[in-house]
Amino acid sequence: MPDSPVSFFDDLAAFFDQLLSAIDWQAIEQFFTTVRPYFPVAIAGLIVWSLWFYRFFLSRLARPTRNDHRETTSVVVPSFHEDPDILMRCLESWRSQDPDEIIVVLDVADLEAYDRITALEDPRVRPLLFHHVGKRSALGAGIREARFDVLVLTDSDTMWRDGLLRSVQMPFVDLRVGGVGTHQNVYQRESSIWRRVADWLVDLRYYDYVPAMGRAGAVPCLSGRTAAYRREAVLPVLEHLENEFFLGRRCIAGDDGRLTWLVLASGYRTIHQSDARALSMFPDTLRAFVKQRVRWSRNSYRCYLTAIGKGWLWQTPFVTKITVLQILLTPVTMGLTLFYLFFARLELTAVGIAAAIIWVLAGRGIRGISHLVRKPGDILLLPIVALTVIFIALPIKLWAFITMNQQGWLTRRASQIGGDGQTTASARGPRGPKPARVPAHARVPAPARPAPPLPASTRPASTPAAVAPTAVANEGPPS
Repeated sequence: MPDSPVSFFDDLAAFFDQLLSAIDWQAIEQFFTTVRPYFPVAIAGLIVWSLWFYRFFLSRLARPTRNDHRETTSVVVPSFHEDPDILMRCLESWRSQDPDEIIVVLDVADLEAYDRITALEDPRVRPLLFHHVGKRSALGAGIREARFDVLVLTDSDTMWRDGLLRSVQMPFVDLRVGGVGTHQNVYQRESSIWRRVADWLVDLRYYDYVPAMGRAGAVPCLSGRTAAYRREAVLPVLEHLENEFFLGRRCIAGDDGRLTWLVLASGYRTIHQSDARALSMFPDTLRAFVKQRVRWSRNSYRCYLTAIGKGWLWQTPFVTKITVLQILLTPVTMGLTLFYLFFARLELTAVGIAAAIIWVLAGRGIRGISHLVRKPGDILLLPIVALTVIFIALPIKLWAFITMNQQGWLTRRASQIGGDGQTTASARGPRGPKPARVPAHARVPAPARPAPPLPASTRPASTPAAVAPTAVANEGPPS
């Protein structure tokens, strides 16, 4: 005869009583007492790692646009006292991809570069002598001279890999696309440890972060090293690019972030084309590396705080919002986590110190997996990269925040040819000669050499009604 329901529940209750009595509650309480102090770090880590995985996963889903779409192209190159050998090497990579025109906006003192470009006798290439008053002014001069549908803005020390120009045209089949970014790496990365570190950090940007935002149609900064824009998206906002003021001071650097946000605010999409590859010169010394990072961090603060203040950020997809906010808050989140771990919880024993070091290196190694699977030998750089990331996130970003309204390029000067640590000689190894000086007589404005007359534009600009540039009306007139 089966047991009654009452008997069954009595047996079940007896079982649970035995189970609970077998548990060592004192041990569990001791465990939670031990780990409770680490809960703040665990919660912060859970949030940060969740956001990282979210972007990492979305980036794995992103794919470049591939089709047969073609546009006419104007390559615009602002060049200020660039090493002529670097400029000519990069120029050959641009010419080989057959754009409709290349406009190189040289400073009036860059006569050697002007003469070498003119000697090519290539009707597609037009060197313009222009009295530079910052990169934005040179960009404005070149863009106004451009005659074709897509503007490919590129730095004077950036070389294109095969197929870049063809690839950046493809996304413009969608009339909503206003800007297309490229994947960039460091030229001659093996020539300096700081170039290898920079290449690691750049790889993570273009493998783990930017594709996720490009898939959503809102990359917040299309790097100025090479990016393509729909000409009709740029012309209405060009004055706002040239004449940006932040807290009453004219902005010098940060042109790429500024232009990207102006295009986004106009209703266009900005995307990433991962198979459009470029190589750019990066500094080969720690001093120049730090200067470059300070400039980039200042640009980010000004650019993203402006986007927040004008409400542009809140119109973007979630992945872009959280990425921008995380960039802005990195010094706070990393600073609090490291302070809490090392000063409140770290035991000054060999085991405690070793555990903290392993924690830092393991976290950085996991985040660097996209780079390490391609360049496994760089695992030896892991301690340097980990320290560099902390140095960038804390002292550099804090200093940049405090001084964000100091304007300047930092790594290029009127009295010097080439950027700091970015000359042809520096790419051959760490012991190359210092950058050459601009002769004193050449620092005064030279007479402008006239450019050839321009034929009429081949196609009139026409902005699709669906993406007409209206959002930048909040920007107000240029100051």
